[in-house]
Amino acid sequence: MKKMILASAVASAFAAQGAYAADAAPDATPEHVVSYTVNATSDYRFRGISQTQKEFALQLSADYTNTPSGLYAGTFVSNVKWVKANAITAGSNDSAPLEIDLYAGKKGDIGAGLTYDIGGIYYYFPGESLKFTSLGRSASTLEAYGQVGFGPAYLKYSYSLTDTFAAGDKGSYYIDAGLNYPVSDKLTANLHVGSQYYKGATSYNYEDWKVGLSNDFGQFVGSIAYIGTNATHSLYVWNGTTVSKDTFVVSATKTF
Repeated sequence: MKKMILASAVASAFAAQGAYAADAAPDATPEHVVSYTVNATSDYRFRGISQTQKEFALQLSADYTNTPSGLYAGTFVSNVKWVKANAITAGSNDSAPLEIDLYAGKKGDIGAGLTYDIGGIYYYFPGESLKFTSLGRSASTLEAYGQVGFGPAYLKYSYSLTDTFAAGDKGSYYIDAGLNYPVSDKLTANLHVGSQYYKGATSYNYEDWKVGLSNDFGQFVGSIAYIGTNATHSLYVWNGTTVSKDTFVVSATKTF
């Protein structure tokens, strides 16, 4: 449940003057940028809650950005176990082992060092039917979001336009702020705090946080983070596994 928008410049321009080679011109920014990302993580945590029953996840994403306009679109795929675990509790045989996110939006500069990012994301869990069980709400969720950034810091608001992850009604929302501060050329400190509000199910509301480090090793980016929540842990027990307690998560990411 998370979008991963990554882009890289791939073209350079060179000029010649007379019989002598000129210095290389600055890298040109391509109009259309496509990137692919593979991520392996010890535990897929979304807003502080484990989506894989505290087990390993392999995640893939593909992203397109139109550089002049700032328009973008992409998809993210991960294995998950939370839908099946909740279905067992509700007396259903849903499996829904995958999460497929589809997202699109627009980003750009506001001025005075500020940036913006607005768009929508649909979290789709093929095969789920939790809305028709005793839980009464669908797992698949559509959200609109808006984000303002300043340097390495950001503030984001996500608003649900449908049932919200089988826990809340339309009108649920999530507010989060983060800081990805470059400690050195390769090392980045990752800080995050968020607050989840579930309309119609406020007992499930909670705050989450993350303190981590990521390092560019050249061939991949490795990261380690301590992630926690103040959720009522007894409410976040899915098929015998408590999925909201604090934990360390390690991951490795490669972008092409």
